[in-house]
Amino acid sequence: MVKINCIDWGIIDYKEAWDKQTAIFEKKVEDKIHNKGKSIEQDFIFCEHPHVYTLGLHGEKNNLLISEDFLKKINATYYKTNRGGDITYHGFGQVVGYPILDIEQLALSLKGYINLIEEMVILTMKNYGIVCDRLKGATGVWIDSNTKNARKICAIGVKSSRFITMHGFALNVNTDLKYFNYINPCGFTDKGVTSMEKELKEKVDINRVKKGLYENFIKLLKEKEN
Repeated sequence: MVKINCIDWGIIDYKEAWDKQTAIFEKKVEDKIHNKGKSIEQDFIFCEHPHVYTLGLHGEKNNLLISEDFLKKINATYYKTNRGGDITYHGFGQVVGYPILDIEQLALSLKGYINLIEEMVILTMKNYGIVCDRLKGATGVWIDSNTKNARKICAIGVKSSRFITMHGFALNVNTDLKYFNYINPCGFTDKGVTSMEKELKEKVDINRVKKGLYENFIKLLKEKEN
């Protein structure tokens, strides 16, 4: 199987991480164009961000429900990005994953890749006794998706070019959920958000979660190959 590097940037400013991602992504796209047939390095990057709201390429700015002044008051920043999806929040206690991969090498379509990310999260949550699934017509991972109490535990938003991916997913582990009150998360006005801490009623070891996510990603890729 293709080697996938597991990298942890720790706590990093959103814009700094975006710039680093972009540089890696653009180099891989260039390498793929000019070094046809050569394999591209595969990186699975984890990090955490200080409070920030990010809007997807085709998202609606009015899903941010607060003013610039209020953003400063709650010590948060805001960026319009080039990923898919609508608005979401990143903050401390949330595992953010930025897999920068050549999914063509992994024999995945973009849809198949997003499905694999969802399955990785569903499997990892199962290890903690949290039952998750998908919501028809929406990306991400949900709890009680077909009920009035549907709530999202993991958001997904990806950009790709020549089958190289960037951006990724955000899993709420010990996240301060009050920050979601200031947006319509992922554009939804009738759905809630949750975290592992809220579901389990206790703090969770974030490094153990990262390890579980990476291991399940590799496991799913191996299963796909066989």
